[in-house]
Amino acid sequence: MILKLFSHNLRFATGISIILLSLVLISYISNPEPLAEAPIPEEEHVVEEVIDTVPPNFYVLNGIVSDSLIHYEGSIKKNQSLSEILLRFNVSYSLIDQLAKKSKDVFDVRKFKVGKKYNIFYSEDSAQHVEAFIYEIDAANYVVYRLTDSINIYRERKQVDVEIRTASGIINSSLWNTMADNNIDQGITMEMAEIYAWAVDFYRIQKGDWFKVIYEEKYVDGEKVGIGRVLGARFNHMNEDYNAIYFEQGETSDYFDENNKSMRKAFLKAPLKYSRISSRYSKRRFHPVQKRYKTHLGTDYAAPKGTPIMSTGNGTIVKSGYSRGNGNYVKIKHNSVYSTQYLHMTKIKSGIRKGVRVKQGDIIGYVGSTGLATGPHVCYRFWKNGRQVDALKLKLPASLPIDAKYLEEYKKVRDKMLQQLDEVDLEVEV
Repeated sequence: MILKLFSHNLRFATGISIILLSLVLISYISNPEPLAEAPIPEEEHVVEEVIDTVPPNFYVLNGIVSDSLIHYEGSIKKNQSLSEILLRFNVSYSLIDQLAKKSKDVFDVRKFKVGKKYNIFYSEDSAQHVEAFIYEIDAANYVVYRLTDSINIYRERKQVDVEIRTASGIINSSLWNTMADNNIDQGITMEMAEIYAWAVDFYRIQKGDWFKVIYEEKYVDGEKVGIGRVLGARFNHMNEDYNAIYFEQGETSDYFDENNKSMRKAFLKAPLKYSRISSRYSKRRFHPVQKRYKTHLGTDYAAPKGTPIMSTGNGTIVKSGYSRGNGNYVKIKHNSVYSTQYLHMTKIKSGIRKGVRVKQGDIIGYVGSTGLATGPHVCYRFWKNGRQVDALKLKLPASLPIDAKYLEEYKKVRDKMLQQLDEVDLEVEV
């Protein structure tokens, strides 16, 4: 009896469930719920823009804008123009055109760069009247466009604070690798290479050479924005110290050694900044193309195709062209004693032709393998008194020394800097 009653109740409950489920399905078919929309993926490149009613204190304190204005901060997007930015704030086409034209002598608006910040300050009225547009050239420099009663455009500069830093290291492979391993700013590496370009051949430095450097580090609003000048440096190459002290005499500045002589020579040590010597000056070298032994009266610097080739000294172009052996080449006469030549260029820089004056460090062409060459390099040749010589063994003349009227002042700066360099601890990589 109990079993029959349970079976009857079970059939009844099942029937009720089927009826309820049918009603739900009929209701859904009559009034279907919309499917949840898939999330829209964000754009790959999103430029953050902030609207704030409180302008940055810097602009308020310097009287550029009032604290009653609304502040809008943005960043320049790809292909974005001044008109595209300002039209959103109801600035007319004619006014934008006036801004662009008047700005040319201060800062060309066509030079706006992607990612650079700008600030807009405008009133709260319905017209959104723009009072100022400010474009930040870099962390310290900016351009102000005032759109008040009359257009006023001018540059301003934030305060740059300078702190003195020191760095040092022992060479294990190259100057660049050692500085990178010691977390030294790349700008310092570049400065050191420039300072010692006339005294140390960085393609021949040895393991165990070491350096110390004292330099400026720049800050704006408490944030590091780059490096300033190298004030003093010591590079020990093959157990010989090369000291360099920064000194200003009159309107010029340069680096000088402990003997009051300029670090700058009449010629650079090499015509390329980054390369390796692939073949040296030789009276008997096996030529890789002609497959025979012959004289090689130059120094080959191997480097990637397109690497800029620099004139190693001031002078006048006397030859610029192409020959079967030299490929594209340039020859420069520096004075009555010295001449240099640069061979196998992929191309000669536009404007480099006979009669043109060039300065030390000017780019005259680009590394290639034209002429009798198997790979990209520049063959650098050097003449002294009409005779080809080995540039790597030549003792090059120094440039002008300290002016006599500044000598005593320099000695004070020199002695202080040499003492400071002595006190810099030499970092040993662990």
